[in-house]
Amino acid sequence: MSSSKSYAAQSATTPLGPFSIDRREPGQTDVHIEILYCGVCHTDLHQARNEWKGTIYPCVPGHEIVGRVTKTGDKVSKFKIGDIAAVGCMVDSCRECENCKAGMEQYCVNSATFTYNSEDKKWGGITYGGYSDAIVVDEAFTLKIPAGLDPAAAAPLLCAGITTYSPLHHWKVGPGKKVGIVGLGGLGHMGVKFASRMGAHTVLFTTSPSKVEDGLRLGANEVVVSTDAAAMKKHAASFDFILDAVSANHDINAYLSLLKLDGNLTLVGLPEHPLPVEAFNLLLPRRSFSGSAIGGIAETQEMLDFCAAQGIASDIEMIDIQQINEAYERLLKGDVKYRFVIDMASLKN
Repeated sequence: MSSSKSYAAQSATTPLGPFSIDRREPGQTDVHIEILYCGVCHTDLHQARNEWKGTIYPCVPGHEIVGRVTKTGDKVSKFKIGDIAAVGCMVDSCRECENCKAGMEQYCVNSATFTYNSEDKKWGGITYGGYSDAIVVDEAFTLKIPAGLDPAAAAPLLCAGITTYSPLHHWKVGPGKKVGIVGLGGLGHMGVKFASRMGAHTVLFTTSPSKVEDGLRLGANEVVVSTDAAAMKKHAASFDFILDAVSANHDINAYLSLLKLDGNLTLVGLPEHPLPVEAFNLLLPRRSFSGSAIGGIAETQEMLDFCAAQGIASDIEMIDIQQINEAYERLLKGDVKYRFVIDMASLKN
């Protein structure tokens, strides 16, 4: 074991602060990563404040991790010392169930081991995340950051990126498709970038007129202010696919009615309360409503490679770890364009 510096929440009501954690020495297939950057996901705030219930304290959040490999186990073949590597939302799974064998470890029947606040079935204890100076992960759950991707701006791709890429990829978004993205936040801004680079006619829906210009800058062909009934009606029954990235309570039926025959709306946001769905909005004309969670390891690597080839990265605001509690308050207000990333060098201060 080796001691690592981190920032942890000690309870649901206390601010995050310095905390020492133990990291295991690398096993035969493990890589030891010095963390350089860690994105701040809204999930971190939910978990730190126990808003989803079940948080185990102390809790060290962070699952958008980019760093430098400093040690490798004897059987590691994917990485060498000095490589820039990444860790997303998972650090293990059973690897034996049907879903794992299909490369969809995020849907592991026996539950994936998540990067933090998760039971570590192999090593024991609870996992600690990327608000720390180092992490040890099996190479099978470690990603390669392609050359040309800015490491800091790549960090949010490990959650916000794959969360939006996976459903767009699954539903075969591409040229000739009309695609809607609902909400322009940490997830939505990546959805706009991906859909437009995949060649789809991309329409952003936002409640904020102030975001119209930014939506166009990010790649949307059109931006619709969703409170404008006439603008919404103009797009009735015309979309092949809609990605809903909104976590606040909202009228899902307003967007289901925009789907054409066999159109799909996939929810990746996490509203606090259930969203009422009108049956006729699904029955006529044969629409579907689904959800999606992150992506498997192979698909996440595919996403990173796509980003490198297309010049895609997250729009970020860099912060020091000492600013994390302020960042959480700003995140609640939507006061970030569009993802906070922690410079983990500040943990040494």
